Amino acid sequence: MAKTAAAPAAVGGEEAPAKSKKPIVLIIAGVLALVIIIAGTMVGTLFITGFFSKPQPSAEQQLLGGGEEGASGADAHGGKPADAKSDKKPADPKSDKKPADAKGDKPADAKGDKKPTDAKGDKKPADGLPKLNKKSPDSPRFEYTYHQLKRDFLSNLMSSKKVMSVQISVMTRYDERVFENVDKHEAALRSVILDVLRQTTEADLVKPEFRKDLAIKLRDAINSLLEKLEDFGGIEEVFFTSFVVQ
Repeated sequence: MAKTAAAPAAVGGEEAPAKSKKPIVLIIAGVLALVIIIAGTMVGTLFITGFFSKPQPSAEQQLLGGGEEGASGADAHGGKPADAKSDKKPADPKSDKKPADAKGDKPADAKGDKKPTDAKGDKKPADGLPKLNKKSPDSPRFEYTYHQLKRDFLSNLMSSKKVMSVQISVMTRYDERVFENVDKHEAALRSVILDVLRQTTEADLVKPEFRKDLAIKLRDAINSLLEKLEDFGGIEEVFFTSFVVQ
């Protein structure tokens, strides 16, 4: 009986240490699980609040960033980086200079004496025909054009047996329409010119300003007829290319 009672005691003594280890393992496992839960909660909270996301740059930072990118881009292509500070000075509010318009032209003077211009930029007289500007950029003068009238003009002097033969050329600074009108009304113009020539006397020939005065009379007569027929004269000077009295 004594041997059988001792056997259960020995078995019970070996199982006691195994049972005492289980609470320790459970405690460690619980602690680890708690640590993992806490760590996961913290990481999740930081992620939700945007802790790990890159903050958006402000407007000023974007502008500065754009300037830096532009500068780096210029360096990459071999250009000089843009200077953040412009060398241009601000406009002086007390400056006497008038502001330019959208095209950079100077403002027109409201009291200017300039004549109106046509679509091509030529100055336009009150009569209507535009004047021809010289093509040279360094000359503001107008272009002179000449036109030789066909055939000589032959006329007797007043109260004299002498005959006067002249060739006439006219000049204008207007366009070619003036000479077109001259050719168009050549017959009428020849009659008017001969009427002026036949009023010349032998006494007029010896006057110092005879030819000049005669040219003015012919110019006025030609313009008067052209204005009557075409509403515009345009002849500015009359020249004698040949002048013979015999």
